[in-house]
Amino acid sequence: MWFDSWSDLGRVLVIGASAYVTVLLILRLSGKRTLAKLNAFDLVVTVALGSTLATILLSSDVSWTEGAVALAVLAGLQTAVALLTSRWPVARNWVTARPTLLLRNGEAIESALRDERVSMDEIRQAVRSNGSGDVSSVAAVVLESDGTMSIISAQQFGNGSSLSGVRGYGD
Repeated sequence: MWFDSWSDLGRVLVIGASAYVTVLLILRLSGKRTLAKLNAFDLVVTVALGSTLATILLSSDVSWTEGAVALAVLAGLQTAVALLTSRWPVARNWVTARPTLLLRNGEAIESALRDERVSMDEIRQAVRSNGSGDVSSVAAVVLESDGTMSIISAQQFGNGSSLSGVRGYGD
């Protein structure tokens, strides 16, 4: 089906422009955190916002008002969860995963690799991507809450204070 009607195209243009402006306003009001990729909940909200926008644009069963309310609900829930987790560390543990130490002083922590389902090949790839050719020169590899790996070289390690709260480091 290539074409249904001019009114359908007109609806997409009008509702699309309105929904776009609505998304921009909601994102501006809700703050930078709404589109951050800090943890799994942030990713879910980002995907849900995109899906909601697509539904508003393409489904004539959903009015602009319903879509705007849905977008506002998602942004509001994101804000509420961000406030909750920033004020009560216990709540943060419910919503986000703690970062995990995967490698210390060039040596893999096998139990952490197994628990996080990460291979040594993936560690080596992350180390190479960081510009190092020698795993033994790496003081720490941390699997962050958002799924990325942070690489800290031995020269940059300092007192290791950035590893506070990382599972497998000091607990």
